[in-house]
Amino acid sequence: MPTELPEVPVSSEQHLRRRAVLVAPGSDERKAGKALASAADEVVLDLEDAVTAAQKDAARELVAPLVREHGAARTVSVRINGRGTPWFEDDLRTCAALGDALASIVIPKVESADDLVEADRILGDSTVPVQALIETPAGVQRIDEIVAGPRVAGVIIGYADLGASLGRARTAAPEHWLYVQDRVLHAARAAGVQAIDGPFLGIADDDAFRQSAQWVSDLGFDGKWVIHPAQITSAAAAFTPTDDQVDAARKVLAALEEAENRGAGAAQLDGQMLDEAVAVAARRTLSKIGA
Repeated sequence: MPTELPEVPVSSEQHLRRRAVLVAPGSDERKAGKALASAADEVVLDLEDAVTAAQKDAARELVAPLVREHGAARTVSVRINGRGTPWFEDDLRTCAALGDALASIVIPKVESADDLVEADRILGDSTVPVQALIETPAGVQRIDEIVAGPRVAGVIIGYADLGASLGRARTAAPEHWLYVQDRVLHAARAAGVQAIDGPFLGIADDDAFRQSAQWVSDLGFDGKWVIHPAQITSAAAAFTPTDDQVDAARKVLAALEEAENRGAGAAQLDGQMLDEAVAVAARRTLSKIGA
């Protein structure tokens, strides 16, 4: 049975919730089915890293009906093969044909807006959004143009390939990635798209994983990829406000509204002055629960 998570309403005016995003190989029907039955906010069926070259076409044929079957009831996306590979166009055309059942297309190793413009051309009249996976130093360097590219709904940091390109150890502490994380987060916020943290390079739901998830949540990210169902609950919890945080946010906005109704130039709550910055933080907290 899938792990139960707290029920949180989703507003149609908010981004899709991506607190915990589970990635599953598109070539393995059993693992894909298990992922689709999980409590993850989003499932990404992978046609890229998890699939050998010999299985690419078969995986595409397996993923398409799974998206059609499950996409109406839950958030399902597909990670395609990147631009410059033999499978890029076929993957995109298959995704375009899935219509509203497909939540998004994850494009790997995006290094410039040109990659997104080319994907947009191939997708044609389809309205499916894309998420850009940032996995190279060039992608980090050009993140501002990437988040402004066509169809972009979110950006994701891919640590494995990026770390290999940088020569950074796989055991690097979360704070060693702060420059990249802040760079991506600032660009995403400026463009109004989601910032999603990539997978922790381990499959256990242990202290190291939970600390990693909490670190990026505290930075301001919207969610995190996970590579094992055991990590879903902890990831979702890290990006879900506590009841106390929700209550505090509602009190802030209520105090501001009451002051405005009175025509007061300032608002106070529990002896502290409230300003627009506090209001923005409160609204963001409530947006995480769809309020």
